[in-house]
Amino acid sequence: MDKYKVTKRNGEKEDFSVEKIEKVVNWATEGLSGVYSNAVCINAKLQYHDGMTTKDIHQVIIDSAVSLISLKSPNYQYVAARLLNYQLRKEVWGGKNPPKLLDFIKKNVDLGVYEDETLKVYSESEINKLGDYLDHSRDDIFTYAGIQQLCDKYLVQNRKTGQIFETPQFAYMLVAMTLFAKYNPQNRLQYVKRAYDSYSKHKSNLPTPQMAGIRTKLRQYASCCLIDIGDSIESIFAANTAVGFATSQRFGIGLNGSSLRAIGAEIRNGDVIHTGVIPFLKVFESTVKSCHQNGIRGGGATVNFPFWHYEIEDIIQLKNNAGTDDNRVRKLDYVIQFSKIFYERFLKGGEITLFSPHEVKDMAEAFGTTEFDALYEKYEKSNKIKQKKKIPAAQLMSLFTKESVETGRIYFSNIDHINERGAWADTVRMNNLCLEVCQPVKPLKNINDPDGEIGICVLSAINVLEIHSDTELEKTCDIIVRGLDEQIDYQNYFAPAAENFAKKRRSLGVGITNFAAYLAKHGVKYDDPNAPNIADELMEKTQFFLLKSSNELAKEKGPCEKFETSKYSKGILPIDTYKKDVDAIVTRKPEMPWEELREDIKKYGLRHCTLSALMPCESSSVIQNSTNGIEPIRSLITYKKSKSRQLPVVAPQVTHLKNKYTLAFDMKDNIGMINIVAALQKWTDMAISANRYYNYSHYEGGALPDSKVIKEFLHAYKMGWRAGYYLNTDDGDKQSMAEDSCSSGACSI
Repeated sequence: MDKYKVTKRNGEKEDFSVEKIEKVVNWATEGLSGVYSNAVCINAKLQYHDGMTTKDIHQVIIDSAVSLISLKSPNYQYVAARLLNYQLRKEVWGGKNPPKLLDFIKKNVDLGVYEDETLKVYSESEINKLGDYLDHSRDDIFTYAGIQQLCDKYLVQNRKTGQIFETPQFAYMLVAMTLFAKYNPQNRLQYVKRAYDSYSKHKSNLPTPQMAGIRTKLRQYASCCLIDIGDSIESIFAANTAVGFATSQRFGIGLNGSSLRAIGAEIRNGDVIHTGVIPFLKVFESTVKSCHQNGIRGGGATVNFPFWHYEIEDIIQLKNNAGTDDNRVRKLDYVIQFSKIFYERFLKGGEITLFSPHEVKDMAEAFGTTEFDALYEKYEKSNKIKQKKKIPAAQLMSLFTKESVETGRIYFSNIDHINERGAWADTVRMNNLCLEVCQPVKPLKNINDPDGEIGICVLSAINVLEIHSDTELEKTCDIIVRGLDEQIDYQNYFAPAAENFAKKRRSLGVGITNFAAYLAKHGVKYDDPNAPNIADELMEKTQFFLLKSSNELAKEKGPCEKFETSKYSKGILPIDTYKKDVDAIVTRKPEMPWEELREDIKKYGLRHCTLSALMPCESSSVIQNSTNGIEPIRSLITYKKSKSRQLPVVAPQVTHLKNKYTLAFDMKDNIGMINIVAALQKWTDMAISANRYYNYSHYEGGALPDSKVIKEFLHAYKMGWRAGYYLNTDDGDKQSMAEDSCSSGACSI
């Protein structure tokens, strides 16, 4: 073997050296328990051959360490991470020692991959101080899956050649410097350091557009947007243009189709007969899929429709594999909006009436408010409506349940809970791509319409496993709120309607992630009666500190321009509006000083109309080795897709928590999950992207009864759920498993 020749990075040839490999592997295993350098070397031995490059040899060693990752030996994920980071540093730095921060920034500005804002705003002295604060040893926190995910998706690179231009700590520092560049020079380094600490210690989660984009010339860092489609050809095509611009700039898309008139409806007094919703959905589908978002994720959109839409039965089946391309639109996802009157009709065995929205405009606008039921019953009795029909509520429930189970991607929202219990004073008519964001928006007349509003999702999440005290939680909430507030003003917008919404309403959605590990750390399963109390305490404190930070910013900069569109402007807090049925499962009492905060908000206002929304963190959670959002894990080791490889992701702290975790498909039912979400929703401004899980093996004959799904669906409404995302089934082919959400365009942050 020693006679092999290898090619170095500079092109020179040299003899193959086992000693050099052993030296690197010894370094990679140093200080880690349960790993052995000999195992890595022996495992890699048979893959060497004459003529290999040193880079190829190093990759063989990495792959060898990766193949040894197991529940018995989880620390090989850190061995592989060190080896991969070693290779990354060589490629980016060209040596063992990192360059100075100032030199590094100048180099990447000259290469055109960083914008030059930091060099213009910060003095050389400030940059040198921040350079001294940089701690490259924090790279040791990463698992193999985390740093590989960074390399594949998040570090700035040439996506055609694969050349990477930065290492993790430089990336985190540049994100912090960019966000806080406009802060007062007297204290901005303090905030940059706080932000850098929060990111690099994995206390806060940077969503995909932020981690991949902030510091580059592409100034678009929001995660998704909400676009309402009006009932005119001008508005439909204006919305489609907005979808194209938004998708090309990394947005996930939420669409509201509730105003689209039904097939057969008259236009211009019968001069034209409307083609219905399906042809227009095909237009949106094509636009969404025409753009691939910088090699990071594909475009995706979810369309909202009310249960009373005349075409609702066809809409619910649009993802079904049966049928033809003419009557299916499978590359979009769908939210069916329900409200109390539907549930009442279903429980009483009654009928519901379906309408074309253009004939019941005032009813459509009132959907989700207390005025809706009276208008609905009024139009049911009206003889002036040309296009309406009655169907049993049970028929629609059965169809909705069937398609939810079979596709996993027919979602639901409870529009009355969203409006009655959420933070918006204006009427909300739709959810975003992943359902956690619900905002009041206005249809466009054209792409430059100054009066329209496109909702903007400015998101982040708190890694709750890495928060060890209330003080730390408060500081983390504050740095997230301040960073997102700066992002609103710093980023560009693809349309005036998007900028109009973002800068005037300043809606933030901060969520939590690593909750499965958090529960495991507390020794509590998802179906434990005490789990809702743990969730309630965590979210109460989180929401309180988020509001407190926004209130402090309002003292410094003033409340947002449209603060009156939030219930907070009227002194209404989450503690006033939550679904009181939650009191049956949450036995603890609130402990934060809400009345003091109420008075401060009345006096100074808030910088933001909303502060919280609990989103999926499927993609970005891999970086931090955190469990996805609030979801239970599926196994103690999962394999995530990233480019062409599968990344082994070991559950956090698996060695001592492995018996504490709840496995999603081991749950006998979703009641525990529903109750936990209800406790979290109690304090949340907007909504929660929450999933349900069904294992066919738990049911007689391997058949999931519709009655089981419906019973839990009704329980979710009773407990105040505002939205429901994936319905996941463990049925062998995993067709509805959320691991695929990123490739399909879902807005996992």
